[in-house]
Amino acid sequence: MPAGAVDLRCNTEELLAILMSREVHDWEISACGAVSMIPAAALLLAEATHAPHAEIIILGSDELSHNLGKDIHFLTQRGQLELFFHSALQFDADGNFNLHVIGDPNAPDRRLPGGYGSGLMSYMSKRILFFRTEHDLRTFVPQVDFVSGAGVTDERIQRSNEPFKVFTPIAVLRFDRDTRQYTLESVHPGYTPDEVQARTGFPLVMADPVPVTPPPTDEELDALRGEVRSRMIETGTYPDWATNVLRAP
Repeated sequence: MPAGAVDLRCNTEELLAILMSREVHDWEISACGAVSMIPAAALLLAEATHAPHAEIIILGSDELSHNLGKDIHFLTQRGQLELFFHSALQFDADGNFNLHVIGDPNAPDRRLPGGYGSGLMSYMSKRILFFRTEHDLRTFVPQVDFVSGAGVTDERIQRSNEPFKVFTPIAVLRFDRDTRQYTLESVHPGYTPDEVQARTGFPLVMADPVPVTPPPTDEELDALRGEVRSRMIETGTYPDWATNVLRAP
């Protein structure tokens, strides 16, 4: 089976959009930041399938950027944002993520533009879902080069204690803030727990057996490639990406 595909019927982006859409709850306020094509598709898919009353905010959409008429950062500061989709370049064993620089922070090999608001969103959103289109030893490292957001903070800092998840092309990882450990929540069909561990730079807690991720259903694929693809194009929600990445029905 090709790396990065749960089966031959979908590509990596479609897979991640479907898996993340399952985490969106009806009646909640959920959002994604700018240049977030996969989470945007996930939010629209959830609305089209199981969460018709979800309030969604998609930065980068002509129509949905200000769906609630409120600034997303102020919404988060007031504790009203219930789910935020986030990405990062590095994750480490302590639950920290890096979205700022690669290499020495004082003389970085690469400086990233995605740090704006990342600390606020990761600390004050009620739930966080991370995603990454690669799962390798450059992404999951023993220690991040720079802490854009900490997995665990001083108990005097008030924040949600909900576990967060990281969705990748081969697995779903869950970080528990109480135990300060990552658990291999599920492994995608076609991969093994040993493969996931070999591509992760720190130990993972594993059940025996590790659950297998439920693959995309026909209903999810049809909705993603039909209604969601059309809506993204019609509303200016990353229309070029939707046209080129989501397969036409």
